[in-house]
Amino acid sequence: MTFDIAAIRSSFPALGDGYAYLDGAAGTQTPISVIDAISSAYRLGIGNVGGPFPASARSMAIVAEARQAVADLTGGQPAGVVLGPNSTTLVYRFAHALAEGWREGDEIVLSRLDHDANVRPWVQAAARAGVVVRWAEVDVDTGELPVEQYDDLLTDRTRLVAVTAASNILGTRPDVAAITAKAHAAGALTFVDGVHSTPHDLPDVRAFGADFFVTSAYKWAGPHIGALVADPALLESLPAEKLTPSPDRVPERFETGTSPFADLAGVTAAIEHLAGLALPLPSLPRRERLRVSMEAVGAHEQELFDVLLGGLGGLPDVTLYGKPARRTAIAYFRVAGHTPAEVAEHLAMNGVNVWHGHSYAWELTGVLGLRDTGGAVRAGLAHYNDREDVDRFLAAVAELPKAAG
Repeated sequence: MTFDIAAIRSSFPALGDGYAYLDGAAGTQTPISVIDAISSAYRLGIGNVGGPFPASARSMAIVAEARQAVADLTGGQPAGVVLGPNSTTLVYRFAHALAEGWREGDEIVLSRLDHDANVRPWVQAAARAGVVVRWAEVDVDTGELPVEQYDDLLTDRTRLVAVTAASNILGTRPDVAAITAKAHAAGALTFVDGVHSTPHDLPDVRAFGADFFVTSAYKWAGPHIGALVADPALLESLPAEKLTPSPDRVPERFETGTSPFADLAGVTAAIEHLAGLALPLPSLPRRERLRVSMEAVGAHEQELFDVLLGGLGGLPDVTLYGKPARRTAIAYFRVAGHTPAEVAEHLAMNGVNVWHGHSYAWELTGVLGLRDTGGAVRAGLAHYNDREDVDRFLAAVAELPKAAG
């Protein structure tokens, strides 16, 4: 199998502006196949679901295809795929639903490693229900989330364990399967945030031991759509606040309002894009094509990341945060003598897009002692980045004026 980075890059119109897009952790660019799928849905005509006319049938087919595609991507079941505007909204929706079954004195376990979208909804739901929040802590030096601490955190009152599959600033990939196994042994449900991990490593909700798993298409070359994946039987057990006439069946009862049908066509196209990154691919089921392609993505990103990380590590004024054993291709760093905002502005002037600040890793940047002083700079790789992007980034960082010393 080959990974043709030139061909892949040519399918992304936005990359033609000459910038190095190292900001993919906040949202990736979109290939022409996704753009065409969205525009085609509008051109052909779409209508609300349930009508006796072709435009309505097209919308119903789009929704069904999107559920199947997300199930293929995550290893879930189409009937357990809940679609929504973004993962944060879906976490809030399910925090509210799950909290209906909590009682005062119950406990939940959260992680300081997580994006705030898998923290604050639970903290707020726990406060309303009188539930105790317990915290899994991060090793500040390594950026790891030690599994052993869960033995002390879990009790017979634990109702939920929420954990990320990868940190969105350090890239840390904790041992999710081991954590969820401990949670299940204690009788708790598990909620896994796969928003940052999915673009870099093909998810498997069963292998993760995830009762609930969330991901966002705009992190893997799709439109701004989120998806939650769970066992349909588990979804059946949960209440949903909904309009009286809207469907009561699963998963639709958790999807409020009319769906963005054209964008859902883009979700399917984005997953097909991911499934076709390693060529030539034999005629295989989409899940298998995704597995082969994402292995190629991982190898490509790791090769580039070795250069990026080694280059940053060789610059005397650069401080890198976290050194987890298993990580995604993302670096979080500061440059002595410059604020993170100044570094990001300098890089933008040199044709490199990066983010700076806390990146919504609110708890983690607090633990690292960075949150209140501007956070740090975040540079991450997506499957469409190439060596030229990395070289331009490293050259621009090296050109920053040296700290006075």
